[in-house]
Amino acid sequence: MNYGIAFAPLVPTLVLWLALAAIIVIAAVLLFARARGAAVRVLALALILLALANPSFTKEEREPLTSVAAVVVDRSPSQNFGDRAKETEAARDALLARLKDIKGLEVRAVDAGQADGETDGTKLFGAVTSALSDVPPDRVAGAFLITDGRVHDIPASASALGFTAPVHALVTGRSDERDRRIAIVSAPRFGIVGQAQTITYKLDDQGVTGQSAQVTVRRDGEVLSERTLTSGQTESVTFEIPHAGQNILEIEASPLEGELTPVNNRAVVSIDGVRDKLRVLLVSGEPHSGERTWRNLLKSDASVDLVHFTILRPPEKQDGTPINELSLIAFPTRELFQQKINEFQLIIFDRYARQGVLPTSYFDNINRYVRNGGAVLVSAGPDYASQTSIWRTPLDSVLPAEPVGVTEQAFTARLTEMGKRHPVTRGLEGSASEPPHWSRFFRIVDTRNPTVPAVMEGNDGKPLLLLSRQGEGRVALLLSDHIWLWARGYEGGGPHLDLLRRLSHWLMKQPELDEEALRLRVQGHDLVVTRQTMADSVTPVTVTSPSGKTKQLDLTQNEPGVWRASTAADELGLWQASEDDLKALINVGPINPKEFSEVTSTTETLKPLAQATGGDARRIADGGSIELPRILPVRSSSIFHGEGWLGVKMRDASVVRGIGALPVFAGLIGLLLLLGAFAATWLREGR
Repeated sequence: MNYGIAFAPLVPTLVLWLALAAIIVIAAVLLFARARGAAVRVLALALILLALANPSFTKEEREPLTSVAAVVVDRSPSQNFGDRAKETEAARDALLARLKDIKGLEVRAVDAGQADGETDGTKLFGAVTSALSDVPPDRVAGAFLITDGRVHDIPASASALGFTAPVHALVTGRSDERDRRIAIVSAPRFGIVGQAQTITYKLDDQGVTGQSAQVTVRRDGEVLSERTLTSGQTESVTFEIPHAGQNILEIEASPLEGELTPVNNRAVVSIDGVRDKLRVLLVSGEPHSGERTWRNLLKSDASVDLVHFTILRPPEKQDGTPINELSLIAFPTRELFQQKINEFQLIIFDRYARQGVLPTSYFDNINRYVRNGGAVLVSAGPDYASQTSIWRTPLDSVLPAEPVGVTEQAFTARLTEMGKRHPVTRGLEGSASEPPHWSRFFRIVDTRNPTVPAVMEGNDGKPLLLLSRQGEGRVALLLSDHIWLWARGYEGGGPHLDLLRRLSHWLMKQPELDEEALRLRVQGHDLVVTRQTMADSVTPVTVTSPSGKTKQLDLTQNEPGVWRASTAADELGLWQASEDDLKALINVGPINPKEFSEVTSTTETLKPLAQATGGDARRIADGGSIELPRILPVRSSSIFHGEGWLGVKMRDASVVRGIGALPVFAGLIGLLLLLGAFAATWLREGR
């Protein structure tokens, strides 16, 4: 119970102050004049003023509120090293038991720091704020952190906590821990395909000095170098970006005897390979309706640098036109097909026939160009079945089918069973119906003895599109020159942009269009394994986690040629999937997460903040057994720790449950007081 006096003036406050001033003046005059009954008169006036102030006796009923302490348990991956997990559980149970014995203290325990692939580092103070978000600052008794000391969201000052109460850190682990790690000093994020990049790294040993280690550098699983480094030594490695997309470089050091974990002995750098301009040479044998389809497609691709020649005037044409009146540009055949042929990623022959422009020796160059890794696309018309066909050149050994004639008949192109699986043609818009929702073609080149199965066909199973690998290179043969009908929208058109773009990118070896591929991607909290294949079945895939644990995944076919499976991505770091000769790598979470950058336990990180709040940071198991300090309630102090004990700040907060009020001058009591004052004055005057 709390008792007090409250005022509820019957007149404005200014009137009360003026009345008080007048009473003081009257009292002074009466006392100075030594008037009879001065004291009684002043008392009567004071009672009148007090009645105008309307005082009341009050009584409050208050209920005390509990003080609130937060216990935050670090569940980050680094807490699994050594005996930390066991120490954490023992400390948590003992601490909660001791806090619950303190009368008037409410305890809130939360777990924090779990690795989810989306946060970098251990976040404990965010959990403190969340646990105490509905508690007024004047009820907070303190916070206890059970952790290894590696916390990455420490506030800059104690005032940033939002409360004035002690923060205590109970640190797991030992003071003599040792560990080895690879630290990345500098690394690029992007690199041009075919150009060299340099990465600088450092061998960092904690808890020991002067040790050496064998360091292995791998690129996409392939060993690039091996060397011996001494602790603290910085080294650089230069390597070439081999392909577009993600290029993963691993730098791994041999284990240190007695170290906490080998997880951070390996650092990962992911460099996005960016292709410089893809150079494409397009040679059109003659002007025709489909020529602009190829040109528009290639010119619309910002990554393509197109060189296009159309043969308008064959060398054998003689019409008497003087040379000085010709405006045609000479076809630089020697420069293109002998000197600079290897600078092109793709050569397209569009309705090209031998017209004496390219000597036979140049086709020998093209043959070698393909087998050494180049790409050729032949978009064939009647020229391919003529006596001047490029089949009748040294290119015949790399072209996938021999021409035997031309059929002039309407037909609708269809995907073959292989085409439904091949990434170039799989899922083309309109292909799911029968017949496909595509406009018809009216000409196809008949062939025989194809060396590979067709991915698209015409009537009677005639091959329409053949995709072939020759040596290190690739060849595509399109056996109709009517794809321009799709581009013009004839009978609704067809997916010419998708088909031709995929076709040209497959020829230029874009990894996402490989027929046989194994890929990894992160979807939410799952790791999705995708297997692209032309086969009817696949074998299980072996998945290796960053910690070295392996598991076998059986894949399920989701669509023709695509098999998938998923598993929980429950570890941060580099994951690997392998099947026979195929391998895929992906990093889950941030590259080289803070959680594993430094894993030795420490009290020094949290000690400045803890001591600024009056708390402390101390180890609980350095001698081998749990030694939890006593927990004491403290009501008035700025220091909440001492030898063998830690304190919580007990608060005196309360909430009002009821208020009673008794007006002094209300009713009969007030009337009697006022009448008594006037009667006393009258009696004094009557003497």
